[in-house]
Amino acid sequence: MSLLRLGVSLQPRWPLDDGTAVLRAARHAEDLGFDHVAVGNRLLDSGFGLDTDPLVLLSAVAGATRRLRLLTSVLVAPYYPALVLANQAATLDVVSGGRLVLGVGTGWNPDEFDAVGVPLRERGARTDDHLAAAWALWRQRPADFEGPFTTVRAARLGVPPVTPGGPPVWVGGHSDVALRRALRFGDGWYGSGADATEVTGVRRRLRELAADTADADRLTLASAAFLTPPGIPSEVPSPGRALGGAAPSAASVADDLGRLAEAGLTAATLWLPVAADHLEKAMEWIAAEVMPQLA
Repeated sequence: MSLLRLGVSLQPRWPLDDGTAVLRAARHAEDLGFDHVAVGNRLLDSGFGLDTDPLVLLSAVAGATRRLRLLTSVLVAPYYPALVLANQAATLDVVSGGRLVLGVGTGWNPDEFDAVGVPLRERGARTDDHLAAAWALWRQRPADFEGPFTTVRAARLGVPPVTPGGPPVWVGGHSDVALRRALRFGDGWYGSGADATEVTGVRRRLRELAADTADADRLTLASAAFLTPPGIPSEVPSPGRALGGAAPSAASVADDLGRLAEAGLTAATLWLPVAADHLEKAMEWIAAEVMPQLA
């Protein structure tokens, strides 16, 4: 079984009167040996937990931790003008010492697209445009880029990223369009609730869509996974297939993760649909009972 790196989503609805609780949880995740923490992208209240800007929150997490990788899971690329996206991501890459992983997607929420004045029908084209522009701005000083939504001439990004070529980009989505986007712009593919069969299928489809199989094989395969540890109540319904089945145990969760690793997954972000005051207990159970079985 290949090494599978586990991260945890900082998703619970944290108490507004204690804004540092999420930072303490991130530090605890680091102490427990998790590989990364992840923050989603919501502009409006979703009812599922933390609804913040991921780049802002992960900047605070960067200052509170030393080793953890910082994953946007996922940042909705059409919400951000390309130059803003490139500069904010480069800034976080610099202040974190190169720990940012930029998970991106096209988004789906009509209410949020209306609120930011971006037509929902343009979300795919804008994602491609913004990623291509960011790629140019991270790699070229000065940079020239002309796309359907972004044009820059002899532009020097305010802060160049510390990671050569810019932070790694994991492209979310399961469609052929999303997989082609990962091949064109990404360093990895990022799924949601994928099982081993789906990961195997994504590897096959990437190879079929790539001009060269080596281009497909270079991509990191990662996915969010959903888990409610035994003895800890769920705060919200799981949005997808639960790791370890309906009544998970350490053995069933480790077996499920092992199958994902054998299929080619190298990173799994555990989304825990539990209350904020139960998150540390849930992380401790994973660290004590599941991680040793994956070593």
